[in-house]
Amino acid sequence: MKLSYKKSGVNISESDKFIDKIKPLVKKSFTENVLSGIGNFGAFYRIDLKKYKSPVFVSSIDGVGTKLKIAAALNKFDTIGEDLVNHCVNDIAVCGANPLFFLDYYATGRLRSQEAADILKGIVNGCRKNKCSLIGGETAEMPGVYRGKDFDLAGSITGIVEKNKIVSSKNVRKGDVLIGLQSNGLHTNGYSLARKIFDSRRKLNVYYDEFGKTAGEELLKVHRSYLLIIHELLSKFRINSISHITGGGISGNTKRVIQSRHKISIDWKSWNRPFMFDLIQKKGGVSESDMKRTFNLGIGLIMIVPKKDADAVMNYLEYRKEKSYLIGQIE
Repeated sequence: MKLSYKKSGVNISESDKFIDKIKPLVKKSFTENVLSGIGNFGAFYRIDLKKYKSPVFVSSIDGVGTKLKIAAALNKFDTIGEDLVNHCVNDIAVCGANPLFFLDYYATGRLRSQEAADILKGIVNGCRKNKCSLIGGETAEMPGVYRGKDFDLAGSITGIVEKNKIVSSKNVRKGDVLIGLQSNGLHTNGYSLARKIFDSRRKLNVYYDEFGKTAGEELLKVHRSYLLIIHELLSKFRINSISHITGGGISGNTKRVIQSRHKISIDWKSWNRPFMFDLIQKKGGVSESDMKRTFNLGIGLIMIVPKKDADAVMNYLEYRKEKSYLIGQIE
């Protein structure tokens, strides 16, 4: 038998078709800082450093996790790319940074150009909304690693912040209060557990009056970006530290942004959990400790602020129609 790359499972023609689909999409995310058309093995991004006194680059990398499995089960791929961008944007925004550019990595057993293009549409949408550029990426077809419709998606982001404006744990003080901003769902964490409960297309398509949509639609809600509200608050108030609530829950992530000598006291009854978390806990018989370690439970971001400034921050959030709660303090 004569072998070829296509017979071994890699279809270069499908890859070429995919590239043709995404070229015009990707260019929509470009700013004037992207140097395109050079045709090299790396991406080029020009930075005007004159506007900074002491610029610092901030980078982060992450994935969407097994939320990908929900997207595949429902054959809906146009939102998980935006999930990825927003997750990464939040991770550097809590440091005080503004995003500059993004790169993605998409790997699959067999490339399906339309599915891959839908994923890239989401990434481009996320980049445009967060005013950063998708300047490069990698698409890998690996039939020996991924089986069936399995695939993975990851991305890296680079942003910039003035050194004296970096948000870090060194500013946190005893008595500071924790202001939680509402999440719009699971975001991108806890899906390995959630999938054990919603483990079929039938269960994902069950409609719930409590959130006015199917379980699958609720689980695929896009991880929100907090970039704008973070920078608004940083420009108007003293914010000592910020926590993005991802894997590890509220306590686990907030411990990352305070010093070891401090402890966090959380009033777990200070906000109402969205119905989806109650549904997961009830249907799965999940313990309260596992719920707290796994999910954001309705709080997607935490601002740590001086107690004397808490009312002003809360009033501003109310003015901005942001649902927020005073959920604890630093001890």
